[in-house]
Amino acid sequence: MSSRRTLKARPVASGRRWVVKVGSNMVCSGGPLLIRSWMLQLRSLKRQHGIEVIWVTSGAIASARERTGLSKKKSAPLAEKQALSAIGQPLVMDLYNVALQSAGLLGAQVLLTYHDMASTHRRTNLQNTLEKLLSWDVIPILNENDAVATEEIKFGDNDSLSAKVATHLKADRLIILTDVDGLYDRDPRKDPRAQLIPHLKTVTLDHLRQTNSDGGSDRGTGGMYSKLLAARVAAQKGVETVLVRGDLPSILLRLAADEVVGTRIGRRLGKNLGKNLGKSLGKSLGKSLGKSFGKSLGRSR
Repeated sequence: MSSRRTLKARPVASGRRWVVKVGSNMVCSGGPLLIRSWMLQLRSLKRQHGIEVIWVTSGAIASARERTGLSKKKSAPLAEKQALSAIGQPLVMDLYNVALQSAGLLGAQVLLTYHDMASTHRRTNLQNTLEKLLSWDVIPILNENDAVATEEIKFGDNDSLSAKVATHLKADRLIILTDVDGLYDRDPRKDPRAQLIPHLKTVTLDHLRQTNSDGGSDRGTGGMYSKLLAARVAAQKGVETVLVRGDLPSILLRLAADEVVGTRIGRRLGKNLGKNLGKSLGKSLGKSLGKSFGKSLGRSR
């Protein structure tokens, strides 16, 4: 059976546009099954909700390290990181290509450097390329071109890259798929009383100061600090950001249905989302009050 696909440009979309960013830890730990699940959801987003997606992925260096068995030290020399990136980029794209094909979709790899966004001319070329790919219903899969980027001319992490792409491509929403449920009011690893924050109007300097800027896993360079910084950049241009666990079942479709999950940053809540958030908070508050009442009753006995 032929896998050839005819590309036909469609009229300029009047629907919604998302930028979805996924980190190294999710790509490497989730593997082919999780990536296939995401691609199947992209197909449903387009067909059922009219949402087109620009995908930003990490995982090249981490995938190369796992394949080669080289050290996972973040302090590795720049030349080693660049070489690992060159090994890892095709490994990551192989995962996406298999998943895309199983979903009946076609993807396109786009590797970026800092100058591609800093230069007006090159940024315009990038926008034109991405718009053309989207008009063909092709999924753009972006990553920083770490094989040639130097420490002085890097985005820093793909959280920053995704925020810049979301603002320049006029996305409605930036979705950051991570390995935690969202933003908490305190570190849930250290304090069991930590509560998930369902909505944050804006990211303030205080939020950034209270977050560890040296965070991130052994596989990735980002942490909650870089995600909040990206959300702050996006919010300044009117783009809502959602921080959410990426391996939750049908997570992208649930977000499309305005289910309250993860942490939403920016934009005022719509009526439906406000109702859903109220229900969610009501349940959470009810559980908390129930536990508190139960403890008090237990003491009185």
